[in-house]
Amino acid sequence: MTSDLGVRHAVVQCVAMRAAVLNSVPGLLEIEDVEIGEPGPREVLIRTAAAGICHSDLHFMEGKYPSTCPSILGHESAGVVEAVGSMVHYVQPGDHVITCLSAFCGHCSQCTDGHLALCENKDTELVRGPGEPPRLSRNGETVNQFLHLSSFAEKMLVHEQALVKIDKDMPFDKAALIGCGVTTGLGAVFRTAKVAPGESVAVIGCGGIGLSAIQGARIAGVNKIIAVDMAPAKLELAQEMGATHVVNAADVDAVATVQKLTGGGVHHAFEAVGLKQTAEQSFQMLRKGGQATVIGMIPVGTKIEIHGVELLYEKTLTGSNMGSNQFRTDMPRYIEMYLAGRLKLDEMVSKTITLDEINEGFEDMKQGKVARSVIVFPAD
Repeated sequence: MTSDLGVRHAVVQCVAMRAAVLNSVPGLLEIEDVEIGEPGPREVLIRTAAAGICHSDLHFMEGKYPSTCPSILGHESAGVVEAVGSMVHYVQPGDHVITCLSAFCGHCSQCTDGHLALCENKDTELVRGPGEPPRLSRNGETVNQFLHLSSFAEKMLVHEQALVKIDKDMPFDKAALIGCGVTTGLGAVFRTAKVAPGESVAVIGCGGIGLSAIQGARIAGVNKIIAVDMAPAKLELAQEMGATHVVNAADVDAVATVQKLTGGGVHHAFEAVGLKQTAEQSFQMLRKGGQATVIGMIPVGTKIEIHGVELLYEKTLTGSNMGSNQFRTDMPRYIEMYLAGRLKLDEMVSKTITLDEINEGFEDMKQGKVARSVIVFPAD
């Protein structure tokens, strides 16, 4: 059965749902009723089952990155397909999926080179045009979709190239983490830096992404994994994830300590905080020929400074966008790792909360109380 917009298998009218809306910057999120449309030909309607609270969302709430209001944030999520457009054949109603902000067109030079996270066309080809009704609205007013997803809501309406089908045995609250933090951290190790067995690694920042990078290093066969943070509880969790050494940067000079532990510096340093100081420290922790990978979202306008002479030692400073992922390949593999007991995700979910508790979840994150809080939505 097909509607005017091309909905296959089910006809879904524009319906109201509850969502956490960002109405001003800086600002908190407000729980409101929002209308969500029915899927166009290449779109998929998803019932949100779980959504992780990620530090990236906070950057937009605080104005460190530009945001257009009103908008619905959230980008780390998993759910169940409710309806699909007439041209969608990859998924069908009832399928379990993870959404991913690395939506891809599949034909630009970045996509054909395998760099899906750097797709050149996702902000033009994977969105609705000016003459089409918005995916999200409120009393006739457009509500902006965040990173093609907007998962702080009971439902999501996304392009089919922004999701991956997953094993139905995978718990939703753990699957949601793979939608951003886990893929970003693991991918930075596996794909961006291509860490080799026997090398040494330092990870600055032991939140969800940093803990994932530590696990990636463990899975990759790294001999020495040094976790750096200022929160004792996070350093303890880092050891559970595979860190062989921990450095409390509140008590000691982190750079000097890492250099001492490694006899001159690490092969790879990963910055998972998003600050000028820690990005520069990651470069300072390197041995000759080492590589520093900045994963954290450094505020717009911030400049990173390094001593030019250090480049003569063939040290590299690079960035990583969503772990340089190829998510339709990577995410199912990470699920297999979890189900086989090789990837620890249960320990990373510090707390499950409701949508109404979302601002408290962000406050817990700001205070360093949690690795990840996950919003769990009630099943219909």
